[in-house]
Amino acid sequence: MSIRLVEDVSDGTCVLDRLDITLTPALPWLGHQARWEMTGHLKEPVDLTRVTCNVIMKFGPVKMLDRKYMLPDLLKGMGAKLSGHLRPAAGPWRQTWNLQLPEAVPVAEHRILLRARTDSGKNFLALDITLNFSHRFRPSPTNGGAGARMLHGSR
Repeated sequence: MSIRLVEDVSDGTCVLDRLDITLTPALPWLGHQARWEMTGHLKEPVDLTRVTCNVIMKFGPVKMLDRKYMLPDLLKGMGAKLSGHLRPAAGPWRQTWNLQLPEAVPVAEHRILLRARTDSGKNFLALDITLNFSHRFRPSPTNGGAGARMLHGSR
């Protein structure tokens, strides 16, 4: 069975190309950290401090959130920050973030649509993220959810 929590739905217009994402653990749980590693290729230089992220969060057909963030602010809200060169040149690119998942989220399947744009208005990336916080995806108390589970997603 293949689980795809993060789907890259970027097209050829996006500045970030050949995106590969690794999420550890593969099934993150509320109140804990998840390690998010991204690698790809930038088609042109980009100022990461000026990337705008439109985040839409849905709970079934209901839109719970529709908000724009600057990338550094979005990461800060998840307990992470940009690392490395903030204005990378075209070429190989990598970021790793340790995201702190909130503790209080309705127990359900959430769909997050993340669309990011550069300060010049070009598409940066497009991700669809499905997080299922139902009881069957919670870690058992015996192992605390620790394990070597990883999820890889790529285009």
